[in-house]
Amino acid sequence: MNDEALDRLIGKLSLEQKVRLLTGATTWRTAGEAGIGLREMVASDGPAGVRGEAWDERLTSTLLPSASALGAMWDEELVERLGGLLATEAARKGVDVVLAPTLNLHRSPLGGRHFECFSEDPELTGRTGAALIRGIQALGVAATAKHYVGNDSETDRLTVDVRASGRTLREVYLAPFEVAVEAGVWLVMAGYNAVGGTTMTASPLLAEPLKGEWGFDGVVVSDWAAVRTTEETGRAALDLAMPGPDSPWGASLVRAVKDGLVAEETVDGKVRQLLRLADRVGALEPHRPRRVPVAASRGTRALLRRAVGAGSVLLRNSAVLPLDPAGLSTVAVVGVHAVSPRVQGGGSAGVFCSDVVTPLAGVRALLRGRARVVYEPGPAPGFPPAPPRHRPVHRPGIGCPRRAPAGAGRGGAGAVRAAPALGPAAGAGPAPGRADGGDRRGAASPSVGRVDVRGRGLRTHDAHRRRPRASGRGVLR
Repeated sequence: MNDEALDRLIGKLSLEQKVRLLTGATTWRTAGEAGIGLREMVASDGPAGVRGEAWDERLTSTLLPSASALGAMWDEELVERLGGLLATEAARKGVDVVLAPTLNLHRSPLGGRHFECFSEDPELTGRTGAALIRGIQALGVAATAKHYVGNDSETDRLTVDVRASGRTLREVYLAPFEVAVEAGVWLVMAGYNAVGGTTMTASPLLAEPLKGEWGFDGVVVSDWAAVRTTEETGRAALDLAMPGPDSPWGASLVRAVKDGLVAEETVDGKVRQLLRLADRVGALEPHRPRRVPVAASRGTRALLRRAVGAGSVLLRNSAVLPLDPAGLSTVAVVGVHAVSPRVQGGGSAGVFCSDVVTPLAGVRALLRGRARVVYEPGPAPGFPPAPPRHRPVHRPGIGCPRRAPAGAGRGGAGAVRAAPALGPAAGAGPAPGRADGGDRRGAASPSVGRVDVRGRGLRTHDAHRRRPRASGRGVLR
């Protein structure tokens, strides 16, 4: 539908009706308008699977590898096929808009949402995201490039103000979004953060370079509850405030237009973008049937298995892999993640997946009747392995533990002791208190020996003794 036809529909609407379309009807739905043949459009989180409108374990979803694994594939054709799988899932759940891909970057290893992002490289991120977009939209479902722009950290993500030079913005943060626009993405999501002092839902970056220089003709949607003001965001190139039905727009935006603070032509432009999106996904009369099947194909499991393999990076192979099942008698599988794997992140990337094949179950199924499979959980997650089970070597002068100075009593200020790994020495008394003035805590777990880093040095936790004292003078290596 061209702009002239869209403008005829806009001309049938009052100001109040137009503004009503610019805020969601519910958490996941846009508003409809029967007078112009517009139905509601349904959005869903979707970086790793299309959840739908409800968090319900009965409504399961196909789970893709994390976005970081997709970035590790270096295979645009395969990523595009996975985008088609997401579109199939969207159709099955009645979803028009998939809120993916995430085009933010791994700018720090501490980023708490990196499992939703492809990589630290702008070009790899852009090309991988573009492939996913093509796969989703080829089947009539809208993709959303998010979070525009600089929303690369979870720390203070609602309020952080990102300061970057123009060149840095262009060559690093904006670059993946430019590639997404070139791929024809239908929505771009504005993030919570600010850039250069202006929150992104009111930022001039929505107009330039996004809609001007790059020619983006789709909908700019806010991240959920990211619209905080009326006039600034109303004048900006933001088109849709989510979720609804309450938002800083609504009646406040109607008043701002009537008071001359926001031009009605600006509102018309926002509605035009929304109607163009509705036409693309078949939400405007005559409603087009969906172009995708409503059930996943038989090849879904094979496709996902191929994707998992393609996203796994083997750093070194010393003539060991692949294993020959015919030559195996016993195989040991070690680690708690073999039976309880972390298959997805949380938040907007979380879904209830229909089935999980654990590594241990997969190995056992493959080797059933061929070899014996034994399982050992190994060290508990979150704890380093126990230190070597031998007595530490005392080497004064190079930072290793020293014996207590002559005349220093137990608990004296200069005392440093390292607990023997096989138990206390003959005649040793009870474990001393800490020499650095800290608290004494209970005995270490009999099943765990570990080394923890504390403020003044390393302290050994032995399976058979209370914690020894530590000071900044000695380090156990």
